[in-house]
Amino acid sequence: MNELLWVQWFKALHLIFMVAWFAGIFYLPRLFVYHAESVEPKVHAQLKIMERRLLYFVTPFMVLTIIFGTGLIVLYGSAWLQFSTWMHWKLLLVAVLVIYHLYCFRLLKQFRDDQVTRSGRWFRWFNEMPVILLFAIIILAVLKP
Repeated sequence: MNELLWVQWFKALHLIFMVAWFAGIFYLPRLFVYHAESVEPKVHAQLKIMERRLLYFVTPFMVLTIIFGTGLIVLYGSAWLQFSTWMHWKLLLVAVLVIYHLYCFRLLKQFRDDQVTRSGRWFRWFNEMPVILLFAIIILAVLKP
């Protein structure tokens, strides 16, 4: 397989897993909002199951997004990376998103243990962070400023 075909496959897989990751990372904080605002024990029990399953389901998508993104960087080469300042910003934003994702594990544990101290309003703001990060990452990747 020639190098261009490898790049195309890695790019396609990177995008597929990125979309799947974002689908989950958009929905999980919404579940946190519902959980924080509910007072029904049965609802809490159901949301705990949904939150855990969703986070563990989308985590491999995060890992695969990073693997194929790293593969693209390797295929493009270090000289390309050195002069692609936009990519440095994109990688910084992806690092923030990974921290966000990992922080969701902490929140998951707090919900599981009924130790959440944040309000539904806080979780509504928390829910918006991946949207803002997605906009910035896509703009960087497409416009390459």
